[in-house]
Amino acid sequence: MLFFSKTKMIATLAMVALSFYLALPNVLPANIRSMLPLFNGPIVLGLDLQGGSHVLLEVDQATLKDQYAKQLIGDIRQALRAQKIPYSGLGRSGDSVSVRITDPSRMDAAMTELRKLQQPLDTGFFGNGGTTRQYDIRQDGDQIIFTFTPAGLEYRIGRAIEQSLDIVGKRINALGTTEPIIQRQGVDRILVQVPGLQDPARLKDLLGQTAKLQFRLLCDNQPTSATERPPADCEALPDQKQPNQIYWVQTSSRATVDGEDLNDAQPAFDNRTNEPIVSFRFNQQGALKFGQLTRDNVGRPFAIVLDNKVVSAPRINEPILGGSGQISGNFTTQEATDLAIVLRSGALPARLSVVEERSVGPSLGSDSIRAGIIASIIGLVTVLLFMVLCYGLFGIFAVIALVAHTIMILGIMSFFGITLTLPGIAGLVLGMGMAVDSNVLVYERIREEMKLGRSVIGSIETGFRMAFGTIFDSNVTTLIAGVVLFGLGSGPIRGFAVTLVLGILTTIFTAFTLTRLIVATWIRTARPKVVPL
Repeated sequence: MLFFSKTKMIATLAMVALSFYLALPNVLPANIRSMLPLFNGPIVLGLDLQGGSHVLLEVDQATLKDQYAKQLIGDIRQALRAQKIPYSGLGRSGDSVSVRITDPSRMDAAMTELRKLQQPLDTGFFGNGGTTRQYDIRQDGDQIIFTFTPAGLEYRIGRAIEQSLDIVGKRINALGTTEPIIQRQGVDRILVQVPGLQDPARLKDLLGQTAKLQFRLLCDNQPTSATERPPADCEALPDQKQPNQIYWVQTSSRATVDGEDLNDAQPAFDNRTNEPIVSFRFNQQGALKFGQLTRDNVGRPFAIVLDNKVVSAPRINEPILGGSGQISGNFTTQEATDLAIVLRSGALPARLSVVEERSVGPSLGSDSIRAGIIASIIGLVTVLLFMVLCYGLFGIFAVIALVAHTIMILGIMSFFGITLTLPGIAGLVLGMGMAVDSNVLVYERIREEMKLGRSVIGSIETGFRMAFGTIFDSNVTTLIAGVVLFGLGSGPIRGFAVTLVLGILTTIFTAFTLTRLIVATWIRTARPKVVPL
């Protein structure tokens, strides 16, 4: 147990030296760090330590129902027209969509065709479970009524949340922030925490936009007042910055190009006016649609519509065949940047409303850091004094191993970019106690062997060998608890679990391998006659 080959000794010392190197950025000022060949930065601080923005978002279920009702109405219209079944009164009422079949003899054919729209959903675990339907369909006289099922609506909300998580992540990452926390909370909510971002209003505006972009032709006639009703094939949309100004835009799909085919969007400046704009580029399919729309309507105005608000309404002077263009609307530089972010990140499947928002100031983070550092220092000094007073020289060996243990954790966290939170500091302090506890088990076992009359080498050898099983078992059980905490917990729980698990892994190395190497080196150089315990 006390024999170390040169290879094993070099590997152990190299691992400790590498940990010191990885932890070095945490104690060096930024100007010195930039001059050294370091391949990682300091530890990333969480929201509770460096401050930032906290926003809780909720899927707007009313908007989601509107979208699915419109989609269902379109599907019903298309299905009945395909079978040439006469109908009237197609529309929505509450959570239901109804249509009246005007030819009673075609009712059975209509029911058969419309039942195909029920779309059964598999709600079982990994696809092995029962099925449910998105809509219930029933006949009431000459009417056919579709009603959203609770399971179908929950399924739709779940899909909207999953898509929104990906899109929100893209928008947040485009801000250049470090280690944001984006996670689902409950059935229909998303928690967003962005450390270092002290402007929750900007974050709220960025996430609140659905970013549904459309290019739609304006109607031939335009309103002279906001109270006028639009023609049959037009709808009224407000100006984004002047809500009292109303535009009538065409509703026909042939007069619309959706922003789903956007390939890229970037902030830029207009060469003529030098004002901030957003330049965009379509993919091949979008470029063909946009080119055809502009080619067929040269000289006519069209509206650039974002989330059902008109950003600008330029005139088509010539066909735009290259698949690229620009959006101008008296933007500020930040507005152009944020609009480009939401456009290239994609449109949210439903509007997200802000349920809770708050900003954690840096002063709170400083207080948390100061309190955590003070607690860590007090705990470390107390443990060091206890070990030196109780075990003398061997206590000093344990102190060296404990310092290496702490630096190894910091180095690993720095290298992998793991976020350190206030609960994480608590896990770090707990790890110190566990690391020392392993040394205590070894030293007490050595004392017992000395009392049995064994030699110095025999006592130390047996002490390390017999204590290993206890150290390993106790740390493995704690490791299992830490993994479960990380898997089932969230937020602060995970922060605690990460440092706890790292502490356990480094404890097994420092308390057993490193301490054993120090003791073996001491025996070879000092050749003691008694063990100083």
